[in-house]
Amino acid sequence: MTGRSRSRSRFRGAIAGIGTTSGVRVVVGRWPDSPYGSFADAMVETAAGHRVLLAPSEEVAEFVAATYTFDEVRIEDIGAEVGVGGDWQVRSPSLTLDLAVGGRTPLGRLLRLVPARLAEAPAWCAVTDPVARVVLRGVRTRGTAGGDRREYYGATDHHRLLAATGRFDGADLGTLAPVDPSPRFGFSSTPRRPSVTSVTTTVLAAP
Repeated sequence: MTGRSRSRSRFRGAIAGIGTTSGVRVVVGRWPDSPYGSFADAMVETAAGHRVLLAPSEEVAEFVAATYTFDEVRIEDIGAEVGVGGDWQVRSPSLTLDLAVGGRTPLGRLLRLVPARLAEAPAWCAVTDPVARVVLRGVRTRGTAGGDRREYYGATDHHRLLAATGRFDGADLGTLAPVDPSPRFGFSSTPRRPSVTSVTTTVLAAP
């Protein structure tokens, strides 16, 4: 008798990761296609190491908090809009963030050579994980997501970020800086160099 297969949740979108001169590091997810519809969320770690999740609903917050680790979870209206030139505008009661997106990186050009169906497959993510660990410090493309779940990141594009301005809890974030130290949200971090990664995230849950 064979066991039941794991249930699969798939999120298609992009992740922007930045550091700032204030010491605050932010990871914003923009997910046009997900089991929860189109939404955005943000993970913020302050200079003091306080980790905050900003989520648009209890349902999304519960899912994300079961995968990553936070000291505080806030349910609030949050949006991440992309302009004609590709720049991001993130708005919530806690966070305002404007990101100037630059050109495709050499890594992005390599990622574009991989067919999307292959790039988002968990088996491919398992193959690329050892490479990602070496090329992008702290980045993993597969790992344990808590609750007996496995998570896979299938990257399909990568762009550099040129500038960032914004505020968190009313305090100015300063200007763009490397994502250093790496945020402590979970098994994988964002690249040290601020960037936007197009990604398909697949979560396999226990049957």
